[in-house]
Amino acid sequence: MGRYDDILDLPHHIAEGRPHLSMAQRAAQFSPFAALTGYDAEVREAGRMTSSRIELDDTEKERIDRTLRELEGRAVFTVFVPDGRKDGGEYVLLEGEVKGIDPVQRVITLTDGGRIPLDSLAGIEKI
Repeated sequence: MGRYDDILDLPHHIAEGRPHLSMAQRAAQFSPFAALTGYDAEVREAGRMTSSRIELDDTEKERIDRTLRELEGRAVFTVFVPDGRKDGGEYVLLEGEVKGIDPVQRVITLTDGGRIPLDSLAGIEKI
């Protein structure tokens, strides 16, 4: 006869006046304690990759300038977007039609209301 044979077949005790916990709630009682609040987010942020801005040579700047002057219809713009949290940023593709170019503010305005800073423009392709 085993040590606990006398209680093995007893019905499971259910406390009166207390709600039954779900499996997720019961598991949460045993989850690790996060002593360093925000540490995981900091580690993820440090590991997030950004790109460096590529300086365009005079030939590429001239090609972009020529394309903008001759542009009719829609185009895809390669734009460098600086990262708000760390050095660098990312290159994104924006599609649109040029409404106008403001040489004073150095901004391209698109027909959909979007604005592209000329200093962030890295490439342009006609569609």
